[in-house]
Amino acid sequence: MFDRYEAGELAILVHIDFSSESDREDLEELELLVSSAGVKTCGKITGTRNSAKARYFVGTGKAQEIADAVKLLNANVVIFNHPLTPSQERNLEQLCQCRVLDRTALILDIFAQRARTFEGKLQVELAQLRHISTRLIRGWTHLERQKGGIGLRGPGETQLETDRRLLRARIKNIQARLAKVSKQRDQGRRARSRAEVPTVSLVGYTNAGKSTLFNQITQSNVYVADQLFATLDPTLRKIDIADVGEVILADTVGFIRHLPHDLVAAFQATLQETQQANLLLHVIDVADPRKTDNIEQVTQVLEHIEADDIPQLMVCNKLDSLEGDLAPRIDRDDEGNPTHVWLSARTGDGCELLNQALTELLSGQIVTHQLSLPLNVQGRVKGLLYKFECVQTEQYDELGNALVTIRLPIIDWHKLLKKSDGELTQYICG
Repeated sequence: MFDRYEAGELAILVHIDFSSESDREDLEELELLVSSAGVKTCGKITGTRNSAKARYFVGTGKAQEIADAVKLLNANVVIFNHPLTPSQERNLEQLCQCRVLDRTALILDIFAQRARTFEGKLQVELAQLRHISTRLIRGWTHLERQKGGIGLRGPGETQLETDRRLLRARIKNIQARLAKVSKQRDQGRRARSRAEVPTVSLVGYTNAGKSTLFNQITQSNVYVADQLFATLDPTLRKIDIADVGEVILADTVGFIRHLPHDLVAAFQATLQETQQANLLLHVIDVADPRKTDNIEQVTQVLEHIEADDIPQLMVCNKLDSLEGDLAPRIDRDDEGNPTHVWLSARTGDGCELLNQALTELLSGQIVTHQLSLPLNVQGRVKGLLYKFECVQTEQYDELGNALVTIRLPIIDWHKLLKKSDGELTQYICG
């Protein structure tokens, strides 16, 4: 179902406006999804309904209009901007004599093309298998026949039953592998937790500019493209934040409205990077006219994965795309804490303000001490202090003692005490 033709595909898009706001989709977003999947749109059919019909999702007349358009335009596939039931897909395929995909299958197809890592490919395959498990019959009636041949005639397992059994076995196998991957990720997170390294996770609507911002902050070369779901596999990088020290920054898959539940379940191991983060950077495309709705959709997904209670910093990206000469800035709440950072990830304008906001939100309590180090311990202790990059000033008294002023987050101070077995406390002046 998900193989691509080498010559490309011609698709007819079907978009129905429903009176209920919860069922409404965006035709422009569907066109972006189709483009991201590498499919060319040859026609669009729209309509309005109060509710979906059981047989064809649309009315009989509209279904015939779709079938006529397929023949007229020589389309290879019909893509609905809505979820379809297996019976609706089967009925439409029989009528149109071509493949019919719904919104969920389209997103799965894009994910299948984007997956690069072993874990990502497993997650996509699991989501695909769960989706097609109820669609095995589709238009292929020969799958209902029993096996033929000597020794295989009579009562027995049909081809369809065999496929279902193999499908269940494959799903169970993938789930076991993903459980192992999840365990390995947990071990990595526990190690970072023991080392008291905070984690910051980038979240946001797809194509909001998360990977561009990630590259700007970490000086990395993560794949960036102006298309939906350009990033699928999570990427982690270590960065240094003033008065905080080392921080792990995670670039994650973008969210989308009505994200299929199969995808959320399959990507549970990846989404744990978001669930376990100390801070979420919610990246917003401020140039998108649908930004308010996109923020709401991301919030719903965060609630679904139980990550809505994690502190968030709103990153208002693509400032360079807005009209007027708008300068980067930090918005603060009544207590003076950063709530929004306005910047352009593409040009880099305002990224220094983001670092400033991260320092304020992650540093917590800063401690300052002056140490008087005798001559016999100066080399060893000063080496440890410089390793933590916390030395502010260094002088010597008439006895040769080193007077060192250090400034660092309280978390790093506790690390220093642990490294020195508490020895540093005896050198604190005053």
